[in-house]
Amino acid sequence: MGPFLDIRPAQGPLAPAPCRVKPGPRENFNAPSWIDEPLKHVVESQQFNKESLSEIFRVAREMEGVRPGTPESKCLEGAVMSTLFYEPSTRTRLSFEAAMGRLGGTVLSTESAGEFSSAAKGETLEDTIRTVEGYADCIVLRHFLAGSARKAARAASVPILNAGDGPGQHPTQALIDVYTIQREIGRLDDISIGLVGDLANGRTVRSLAYVLSMYKNVRMFFVSPDVVRMKDDIKEYLSGVGVCWEEVDDLKAVASEVDVLYQTRIQKERFQDRPEDYEAAKGKYIVDAALMQLLKKDSVVMHPLPRVDEIKPEVDSDPRAGYFRQAKNGLFVRMALLKLCLQDRLR
Repeated sequence: MGPFLDIRPAQGPLAPAPCRVKPGPRENFNAPSWIDEPLKHVVESQQFNKESLSEIFRVAREMEGVRPGTPESKCLEGAVMSTLFYEPSTRTRLSFEAAMGRLGGTVLSTESAGEFSSAAKGETLEDTIRTVEGYADCIVLRHFLAGSARKAARAASVPILNAGDGPGQHPTQALIDVYTIQREIGRLDDISIGLVGDLANGRTVRSLAYVLSMYKNVRMFFVSPDVVRMKDDIKEYLSGVGVCWEEVDDLKAVASEVDVLYQTRIQKERFQDRPEDYEAAKGKYIVDAALMQLLKKDSVVMHPLPRVDEIKPEVDSDPRAGYFRQAKNGLFVRMALLKLCLQDRLR
C-alpha cells in the first residue's frame, strides 16, 4: 500500500465511556478508484496516512523558501488551475490562486459557479467538471453539498482538490491545521485538543478529527452548544480507531488541559431554516484575555477563519494566537499539494 492509500472506514460502536475506548478490528476496504499514486485527487482526509502526510509537510517546508526567479517558482509553468466555487470564499480561493501563481502557473477563477452559470440552467456537476477539465490541468472545487468532491473526482480525468463540500469535509484545511500544530508545538503525538463551536456543521473540525486520529495518544474535547454537537459518525469513527474523546460543556474547565484550542464560528448560513437554533448557539464560547490566562504557556489558539466574535481582538497580540500564522501556512501546504498533484503529469 502506497503513501496515499490509507482509507479507514468508520466503524465500532459509540463508546459509552469515550476515554476508555480500545481500538476495534479494521475491516478490509478497497480504495475508491479516484485514489491514485502518485497523489491525484485531494477529496477527503481519510485518504491520507502518516507517511503521505510527512511527505506533504516536507514539501510544504520547501515551499516556505520559494522566491521569484528560483527554479521552484517555475515548476508549474504552463499549468492552468480552475477554481470552481459554488460558495463564496476568501482565504481558500485566494491562497490556492496565490499558490499556483508562486509556482508559475495560471488561474481560471469563478466564485459564482452556482448562481450565474450553467448550473443555474440545470447542468449536472459531472458535466461541468468534464467541460472545465478541457480548459484546466486541475480543478479546485468548493460546493454546497457534502460528497460533491467525491462525485467530481469520479467524473474527472484531471486532479480535483476539495476546497469544502457543504457540511462534509475540507481536507486541505485539515492538512494546514495539522501542519500548523506541528510547527507551533513541535509534535503531533501526545497532544490534547479542544474543538470548540459549531461542530455539527464545521467541515474543518470533521476533517481535522480524521487526520489527528492517525497519531498516537491524541485526546479530543468537543466543546459546543447542544444544537451543534459533533455528529455521531465522527464519534463512532474515533471510538472505532481507539481515539479518546469527550464532550464538555464548560470551556474553562478544559482550557488548562489542552495543547491546542481550535475555535470555530457558529455558521449562521447553516441555520437559515432554524434561526432559533442559531440564537441559542451564538456567543456561548468566547476566547478572551481571561480565558487565555487559563491556557498552558506553550499552547496555541487556532481558528480556520473568518471569525465573528468568538475570539476577541485583544487575544491577537498573545504569542499563542496562531490563527493568522495558520492562514499563512495555507499558502505553503496548498503549494505542496499542487506540486505533488501536477508536476509529474506535466512532464
